[in-house]
Amino acid sequence: MNSKDIAEIKKRFNLEKNNITCIRGCYVSSQGEVISTFSRALVNMPKEEAEKYLAIFKRTLSGVQGQNLIDIDFDPERMNDSPEYQQLTNLKNTALKDDEMVSDFFQQIIGNLNMEDAYLILLLHDGYDMPHRSRDGRRDDDQSTGVFHYILCSVCPVKMTKPSLSYDADRNAFLSKDSDWVVSSPELGFLFPAFEERAANIYRALYYTKNTAVNHDDFVAAVFMSQLPMPADEQKEVFRTIMETSLEDDCSLDVLQTVHEQIVDKLEAQKESKASEPVKLTKYDMLQAMEECGVSTQHMEAFNESFDREFGAQTRLSAVNVTNPKQFEIKTPNALLKVDSDRSELVETREIDGHTYILLRADEGFEVNGVNAAALKKQN
Repeated sequence: MNSKDIAEIKKRFNLEKNNITCIRGCYVSSQGEVISTFSRALVNMPKEEAEKYLAIFKRTLSGVQGQNLIDIDFDPERMNDSPEYQQLTNLKNTALKDDEMVSDFFQQIIGNLNMEDAYLILLLHDGYDMPHRSRDGRRDDDQSTGVFHYILCSVCPVKMTKPSLSYDADRNAFLSKDSDWVVSSPELGFLFPAFEERAANIYRALYYTKNTAVNHDDFVAAVFMSQLPMPADEQKEVFRTIMETSLEDDCSLDVLQTVHEQIVDKLEAQKESKASEPVKLTKYDMLQAMEECGVSTQHMEAFNESFDREFGAQTRLSAVNVTNPKQFEIKTPNALLKVDSDRSELVETREIDGHTYILLRADEGFEVNGVNAAALKKQN
């Protein structure tokens, strides 16, 4: 799913714009025991309560594509024989009205999810009557292009708050408030099926993880019988290690700047074209940047082999998992230098009296502890 598809579904989580038939919930203890279950109609909830549920579901479709939001593809040749895929399809087709089916799904999640705290599993079913859109993007609510039926699952930790002082408006005073169990933002979840080009893609689901260092592999295997790419944080660390170990003395500031700048250029081009697909990079994108910097053939071959071994030859990495598109960062044991991503050319290295220095061009002046040091220098 791209950003436009995700944004269109997120707009559904509004009291006036949804057709959510029901919300099913299962409250689970930290030991994996079911404390309670419920089935409720959103239209029968008090407004404030309904809005809180909608906010949780909306959060499950938030974050960075390729990091928090990850596409999960089903194998077309195995879908008909996959009990996991059939379970998701049946849940959607029955609009979560089959109690036994929903209960079995809750148990499948509980048996394959390790959470430190108690947690709440939430499921919703919605039928989106998609309004017609003309080629110029204009919306016509009087015409429909079909109904997109989907389910969305959110898994939220339930944590105990600390005792505190709280303002009581009726008494116009701050009073002691006891500890209470509170539902936190979702830790993981998914949308099924995926919504792409304003239609259902039955061969794909969209998975959400709050923590980019954790994929909850057991949950994914049990629900989708699939594997996710390595977590975003791990991708970044593995890529860093590959660069260091394969390029060796060719892993210079110039090379790292060039790789960074080319990735940022691709992200800027995507932004200017208003493309909604996230930027993904192949190993050949990296090798091209290295070749431009004069990296030796030997070191480029080492990078090629390491990339294939760690990621797979055909893997396309999300650009945001390779570099920080907002900052160019240089770190030493004693200092940290951060430069705007599009101004990395301001930094260079130089050997002076046998020592390596990092130079930052400061033609526009600079401040020291908030004081304009360049202005003070002119006065001396």
